[in-house]
Amino acid sequence: MSTIKIVSTSDAIPPLPTFSQATISKGHVYASGNIGCDKDFKIVEGGVQAQTRAALSNLAIILEAAGSGFKHIVKANVYLTNMPRDFALMNSVYMEFFEAGKMPARTCVGVAHLPYGAEVEIECIAEVAST
Repeated sequence: MSTIKIVSTSDAIPPLPTFSQATISKGHVYASGNIGCDKDFKIVEGGVQAQTRAALSNLAIILEAAGSGFKHIVKANVYLTNMPRDFALMNSVYMEFFEAGKMPARTCVGVAHLPYGAEVEIECIAEVAST
């Protein structure tokens, strides 16, 4: 018997048909990668900082729908198309979403390309909040 639950919320950017916004299994939320786009998959203007803010805002909506939130993230993965230029810019926005001194584990890697020409993509694993 599978214990996997699919997370779907119309408040967030809709997923492509090849994946879900997130899945829940054994008390953890596995959120798919989020890029900084609108519901029509148009990349937001303003560079990597605006895209990071949009990606994290969308991720927040998905985590809430899963019964979690940023304070429950245990691991995040960030993908950047221009690491030398964008690492500090992305970090400046990323830090706004977390409580100081309580940052989750994270990996940040440079990649050649992201969907729709995005400059950043962010995914995470979080615990489901206890009730």
